[in-house]
Amino acid sequence: MTRWSQRLLAAVFTAAGALHFLRPKMYEEIVPDYLPAHHELVLISGAAEIAGGVLVVFPRTRRLGGLWIAATLVAVFPANLDMALNPDRYASLPPALLWARLPLQGLLIWWALHATRPARAGTSTTG
Repeated sequence: MTRWSQRLLAAVFTAAGALHFLRPKMYEEIVPDYLPAHHELVLISGAAEIAGGVLVVFPRTRRLGGLWIAATLVAVFPANLDMALNPDRYASLPPALLWARLPLQGLLIWWALHATRPARAGTSTTG
């Protein structure tokens, strides 16, 4: 049985990925200007988040899912950094919030890796 953190991780990243398809314009606005194909990158990153979330659901692919989510978060980090460095483009968000997102990315990576780490012998994965 999966732990609550694994179920939550799977749900969060599947839902976040789905939002890329439901509200792509919102995500396209945060793709750094120096990157091409904003729409396509939004769809790719959304599909990557959904894939990671689905991989976490199944015990055989859970560790791969955690690594996949961590890699996806690293890949989108430049967009978060670009937002913090260009707060004038995001007038509706306080600059402090844009900067606060940077360490949050690290916490999300930790969560993905921690929640999907292999169970040690003699430990339970329920709960």
